Amino acid sequence: MSNVPRSALPPGVLSMHVLPADHHDRDWDAIIVPREVKERLLAQALLVLQHGRKLSMLSGLPHGLIVLAGPPGTGKTTMARGLAQVAALALARQGATQLLEINPHAFPSDMLGESQRNVTRLLTETVPEIAARRPFTVVLIDEVESFAVRRSSASFEANPVDVHRATDAVLLGIDEIAKNLPSVLFVTTTNFIDAVDEAFLSRADLVMRFALPDREAVGHILAHALGELAVQWPALLPLASDTARISELAALCEGWDGRRIRKLVLAALAQRLEVARDPSRLTWDDVLSAARKKGGVEWAGGAAPTSREMFPDVPRELMHDHDHGHALHDHGPGSQPHTHTHQQDAADPPKLVS
Repeated sequence: MSNVPRSALPPGVLSMHVLPADHHDRDWDAIIVPREVKERLLAQALLVLQHGRKLSMLSGLPHGLIVLAGPPGTGKTTMARGLAQVAALALARQGATQLLEINPHAFPSDMLGESQRNVTRLLTETVPEIAARRPFTVVLIDEVESFAVRRSSASFEANPVDVHRATDAVLLGIDEIAKNLPSVLFVTTTNFIDAVDEAFLSRADLVMRFALPDREAVGHILAHALGELAVQWPALLPLASDTARISELAALCEGWDGRRIRKLVLAALAQRLEVARDPSRLTWDDVLSAARKKGGVEWAGGAAPTSREMFPDVPRELMHDHDHGHALHDHGPGSQPHTHTHQQDAADPPKLVS
């Protein structure tokens, strides 16, 4: 949740958070990647946030820009939020860090020049004004390909002049912040790195490419997801600790992205009604069945029972009158009680559906 009411946020800003905060701890831990990957990412962030002012004196100054690229569902956005929290923990004794999330889709405009003005306002007014409030600032821009459009292949269906101007404004803004606000770190994500402007990528201090998890990483993600489930329903602890079964399951999920792997746990809970109503009854058969169906549904089996056949024991006193939200009107003594009717056009007689 943002620390600032959404109605009070500047245009184009999705949320602002003051870090470190307890409820942001899970993001960093949720992404399963090698230790060296996280250390490199954190080291890059701390280098800019802690020493940016001194480094800005160098001829090859850092731009305070990290690009996380890779397929959807590989944890880029979660990693970016987690990075802000862990960096804030490392810097906590020197002051607070704020995480500013930008919505890049808020800036394109059909009006010539309007996109450029909006981007310029964000980077020359909004970000500096917010950055002045705290010692350290991390700016997260998701789907940055919408923000820094590759000018060499800008679609002529849009206004190419406006696209060029808007991307120019992004580059100019990044350069100005790097010189004047060196303790600001931009962390951006993209699903389509080929759609990001080349000059923007050349300014990045680090481009980290995320890949789909290998089988070992899949197993770690599954174990983590089942472990989280066991915290809520301790009866499931044996599932979360069954390494042989988890390895078997990982083989079925090879090639899946991290988000889809975690969603598999939800799909497993929804394989049977009795499990959906009492998740502690989850079995490996449920989990493996969900994996074989790739988290979806097999259109097979007999006809479904009626609603009353499924739940025949609901007491009559728990049933409600037929009410679709219509007000009940008291028309005085002798008036007829309200009945719910569906009006039908007299010109259209009822039709029988076979």
